[in-house]
Amino acid sequence: MPLYDRILVPTDGSSEGELAVCHALDLAAVHGASVRAIYVVDTARYAGMPMETTWEGVGDLLYDDGEAALETVEELAADRGVDVETAVVEGSPSREIITHAEETGCDLVVMGTHGRGGIDRLLLGSVAEKVVRGSSVPVLTVRIGDEEEAASAAESASASGSATTGETGAGGTDADGSVSDATETG
Repeated sequence: MPLYDRILVPTDGSSEGELAVCHALDLAAVHGASVRAIYVVDTARYAGMPMETTWEGVGDLLYDDGEAALETVEELAADRGVDVETAVVEGSPSREIITHAEETGCDLVVMGTHGRGGIDRLLLGSVAEKVVRGSSVPVLTVRIGDEEEAASAAESASASGSATTGETGAGGTDADGSVSDATETG
């Protein structure tokens, strides 16, 4: 019996975020799992925009960004022979990720964390941290940072045969593709 049947991977469309997407797709390939990829349009972030700015125009741009991000996930999944379903959803990112994981029967959430610390973390909060703390579904976080840091992590991961992960709920992938030390949260 495979460890995972359905993996949720939220994406923000960034090149750094592709590390988490690739990790989720590689896990899915090893376990014969399907992947559910979502892009969350954070409507609260744009609520304070000036009145002359129309939500329709901004909303269209955000949905276009989401569709582009999900197309990238579909291409990466096709390269690995992994089935993927996609959705653009609207709301608070952490809340939507948790709700989506629970309502669609996912066994695992794999998501990136930008590795913010100190005052940035206190002021901005962390979507990954909120998901780890609030999800009844296990969460695997993949530490990502700026492009140089992400490239370095990807290079060292491929050299050692494992993916780089970090922070709460982190686990690794052994050379044979099996997950080691993934922390279940809830």
